[in-house]
Amino acid sequence: MLTAQQIEQDLIALKDIVIKLRSPGSPLAVTTKMINGIELPVFENVPKNLREVYLTGLQAADRDFLVYEQERYTFRQSLEIAEAMAQVLINQFQIQKGDRVAICSRNYPEWCLAFMAITMMGAVVVPMNSWWQSNELIFGLKDSGAKVLFADQERINTLKPVMNQTDVQIIAITPDDTSAELPEFYALVEDGKKGPRINLDSLNVEPDDNVSIMYTSGSTGTPKGVLSTHRNIVNAIYSWVFGKETMDTLRPELVEANPEFDPAILSNVPLFHVTGCHAQFLVCFVYQRKFVMMYKWNAEKALELIEKERLSVLHGVPTMTWEVMNSPNFEKTDLRSLRIVQSGGASRPPGHLTLMQKKFDPIVQPGLGYGLTETNAIGATITGAFYLSKPESTGRPTQPVTQIRIEDEHGNELPAGKIGEICIKGATVMKGYWNRPEDTAAVIKDGWFHTGDLGLLDEHGFVVIKDRAKDIVIRGGENVACAEVEYALSEHPDVFEVAVYGLPDERLGEIVGATLMIRPGVSLTPEQLQTFLKVHIAHYKIPSHIYLQTEQLERIASGKIAKKILRQQAIQRLGLS
Repeated sequence: MLTAQQIEQDLIALKDIVIKLRSPGSPLAVTTKMINGIELPVFENVPKNLREVYLTGLQAADRDFLVYEQERYTFRQSLEIAEAMAQVLINQFQIQKGDRVAICSRNYPEWCLAFMAITMMGAVVVPMNSWWQSNELIFGLKDSGAKVLFADQERINTLKPVMNQTDVQIIAITPDDTSAELPEFYALVEDGKKGPRINLDSLNVEPDDNVSIMYTSGSTGTPKGVLSTHRNIVNAIYSWVFGKETMDTLRPELVEANPEFDPAILSNVPLFHVTGCHAQFLVCFVYQRKFVMMYKWNAEKALELIEKERLSVLHGVPTMTWEVMNSPNFEKTDLRSLRIVQSGGASRPPGHLTLMQKKFDPIVQPGLGYGLTETNAIGATITGAFYLSKPESTGRPTQPVTQIRIEDEHGNELPAGKIGEICIKGATVMKGYWNRPEDTAAVIKDGWFHTGDLGLLDEHGFVVIKDRAKDIVIRGGENVACAEVEYALSEHPDVFEVAVYGLPDERLGEIVGATLMIRPGVSLTPEQLQTFLKVHIAHYKIPSHIYLQTEQLERIASGKIAKKILRQQAIQRLGLS
């Protein structure tokens, strides 16, 4: 743990490192560009598009890249498969630059290969939430205007009853016999290797071309598509590279590089989120990291893979670290390769960090990141001694192309120590919400993205998050819009009023709770309501605790439902206060 004086000394040293790394002529040099009418700092010498990012992986061409159970693909093989699929999308499916192509699947290697194929030929990838139910999937396909969908068998089964509502073409990932009529991923890859080939460089994919639409729950009932460009995502990737370079220079004894083992990371969160897609998958090309995928999160399996695949990075939501540390297999697992244990998507309870200090070797660096879908996961980061000294913080603004300021309700910048809305500006901030100009204008003002999160900057410039202005619950890293769950519950004929809120949970951080006013005289149970919701919303959005009453829900002076009071009542009922 660092004293205040040591923190100040390290920050002075970091400032000098940052100046050197971003200076002209450096691989990570920074210049300025006019983007959507706003002058912003951007990396000058980085790849101009994602295809060029993928090519950096060829520096370790014959090393393992994608690993899933018995399947292994090198960086070279992955690129060859993706290029073949890109040819198929162009020649067989007539996908053109700017067309939308969706992916909805578990974390399989084909998810990554499809993402590469779509984005390297200038199309716009739409990573869809694989936990969505049929009506949610149809919404995403229609809203994005996707022409092709890569889907695994589970998602194909979910869509089959409603396929008459869309004309999207499906490419099957790991299909069973019931989907034999659909074109299969690897059969198409073989077609792409043999058929006519277009020079992908001739497509001229530029930095400010659209590249992805990722849906976020936000604070309203309907998911919004976050539209990003190649420049947005490439600058996000190299922001992490820059941050790692600065910390490795400051603390060279704690770098990830290990003479015994190649760098490797566990893919343990959904790829349809920016954490899984950007912070885990895409940075692997630049670091030449092995990307080890697992079918479903399981702490014992994670420990097994750390030892077997010699993983250097364990990264995911805080819940995962907690479960790994509490696993009966923790003490007997060989963790020599592990160097970094990071999390994002939710805050880490103080008790978790204390346990990490006891459980992990001191060379293993704890870390935490703060970012949003709208910022391509970039915002603030904190690692190592800084984190141990400021466990309440989520870090300093991600250098060198990101700025953070705190605003009051009138848009005025607040000084250090004052609580207001956290606002982020930089080259990683989304282009806007897909087909929602009014929603975009409401959150991006003069280049500043208004996060809806409340917090402050401390005396050293570290971000401390205090609350969320948006009405969402973060359950194990998954955003749950309270309004969406309230709407789904209101669809039940015996429900009159609904309030949905977050409840503290040691493992997941938060779980969903709800208080309802129901029709007097009906025999309705929480279990029946949970069953009712299963066909309307994804399982992680279903309230774990539902409280029923026949009286009107309590109000505040303005007449609005007193959600904070109802939440506190639920906490007391659970004995958590």
